[in-house]
Amino acid sequence: MNAPLLSLKSVSKSFGGVKAVANVSFDVHEGEIASLIGPNGAGKTTLFNAVCRLFNVSSGSIAYRGTDLLAQPPHRLAGLGIGRTFQNLAIFRHETVVMNLLVGMHSQLRSGVLDGAFFFGRTAREEIAAREHVEKIIEFLEIEEIRHHKVSQLSYGLQKRVELGRALATRPKLLLLDEMVSGMNQEETEDIARFVLDLREEFGMTILMIEHDMSVVMDISDSVHVMNFGESIASGAPAEVAANPEVINAYLGTAHA
Repeated sequence: MNAPLLSLKSVSKSFGGVKAVANVSFDVHEGEIASLIGPNGAGKTTLFNAVCRLFNVSSGSIAYRGTDLLAQPPHRLAGLGIGRTFQNLAIFRHETVVMNLLVGMHSQLRSGVLDGAFFFGRTAREEIAAREHVEKIIEFLEIEEIRHHKVSQLSYGLQKRVELGRALATRPKLLLLDEMVSGMNQEETEDIARFVLDLREEFGMTILMIEHDMSVVMDISDSVHVMNFGESIASGAPAEVAANPEVINAYLGTAHA
């Protein structure tokens, strides 16, 4: 098997005396849809935040395409090809859909201050290319009719779609999705699952998602990694993980009883 796109080795993170993540290891391979699951408080989002360099880990290593992510500042991740959505919406609610997506293009721009001041040459070309790319995302996410709406006017499900679009605007190779379907109805959930599959099939993206909706996890995941109380308790194919007694106990609330 090829080297993993993302590799976590013995990652731990403590906050004072609380060990939020304890010695977690797993790999995500290129072109894979992988899910990170576990009960509330299991440490999943903490692990995502560690990958995204929102804080330093206490121990362990995280590598992306063989590059040591722990040596990278957070603002470099988009340029490396890592995009992310958040569990709690992190969008500009009083801006339009188009403007929110254009923000995601910022890491792709190379023009200097002088070019921007006079809006010529490379700046003009980059602006045109950015708007063309944003229109492709809008078409892909089927939000053409709301492109000029302010995000605050949209339903929660559409706001989630805008946040996904902004992450896509960074042109990621690895996309981290933090509970994309939480709070959505069945139709919205099915749409997001379809988009995730299409991102892999049409654009070759690798996706790691935190998800509580087990029907989505089991339907579209190639691999599932399970955490409980900060620890990794299982990894494998969806059916294998679903049959694991320790995973069943964790979801029934009887683990470590």
